[in-house]
Amino acid sequence: MKTVKLIEVRSELGAGTRGASLGIEALKLAALEHDSYFFGRYKSKEIKDNSRLLYKNPIRTYAKRIRGVIKIYEKQAKAVLDEIRSGKVPVVISGDHSSAGGTIAGVKMAYPKAKIGVIWIDAHADLHSPYTTPSGNMHGMPLASALGVDFLGKPKNKLKEDTIPYWDILKNIGGICPKIDPEDLVFVGLRDMEPEEALYIRKNKVKVVTVPQLRKGKVKEIVQQILSYLDHCDYLYVSFDIDSLDSSLVRGTGTPVSNGLTLKEADKLLGGLLKDSRICCFEITEMNPLLDHENRTAVRVFPLFKDAVNTIEKRIKKEQTEKKIITNQAQPAQPIHKSKRLPTIKKPGLLNLKSPKKK
Repeated sequence: MKTVKLIEVRSELGAGTRGASLGIEALKLAALEHDSYFFGRYKSKEIKDNSRLLYKNPIRTYAKRIRGVIKIYEKQAKAVLDEIRSGKVPVVISGDHSSAGGTIAGVKMAYPKAKIGVIWIDAHADLHSPYTTPSGNMHGMPLASALGVDFLGKPKNKLKEDTIPYWDILKNIGGICPKIDPEDLVFVGLRDMEPEEALYIRKNKVKVVTVPQLRKGKVKEIVQQILSYLDHCDYLYVSFDIDSLDSSLVRGTGTPVSNGLTLKEADKLLGGLLKDSRICCFEITEMNPLLDHENRTAVRVFPLFKDAVNTIEKRIKKEQTEKKIITNQAQPAQPIHKSKRLPTIKKPGLLNLKSPKKK
């Protein structure tokens, strides 16, 4: 039976600050704060990274800990692939956003001949490669790896010789590159990017829905526009970085940005998108309790996450009910045979003895 399966990616190898790998536990504690036993309802698969790499000086300045990130990509892709093949909808809770590249790889491996659409709800574009990154942090590169992007305009970083082969391995996880095309991608809430990323978006006419645009129209209408734009895609993956929310709401994230979505806007947005029958995977990421105060960010975000998963579950149940009805209607009606009348058998009774006539 089709259902939701949680995949917990306890990694922060791609982040620039420490603590994102603790985001999963922060969300679970937040559930208890809401008197919710949500996480007790689901089975989960846990993916761990080689955390000892955090205690070593990164060798490659413009692709920090890329070898460790490759391992995460491979594990993540296999986990997503396995769950989709078993008929489940993977819901990924990840530390930093670099693992999303592995998620997309897993979806593509599950549907190698299909068009995969990506709805990227994030304050950042995450379109850098080692050639253009200003920080070297891998959580700024997952979309570039999925798109097979090397240069965003003119390369500005001089890379170590072994960085290029590792980057090629990352792009080719699953043996498919690129996994998506620019027309398969929609940004929502994007408001902080470097010139190279802006150039790629402009040059390739990637669709962007800004926060002001979302507020100008009704969220329901924006959702419909996004889904219609991706009408050519067979399956959809929604990635939700909590820094898409306004920085006043999410102190506990690595790169907060002002003028973001409100909780209500994000809830309506996800609620509308995740009803689509093409949604095959959902991810939430970049929660960092070490940057927070009293776990307030996770406490605010948990109801949003819970509503998103409940929306997926309701959609699955609705689809299963409709499928059952259609199946029943398609089955030929069994002919009703008239039962043959059996001969009436008289019950044995007392003999009708007539009394003798009087003379």
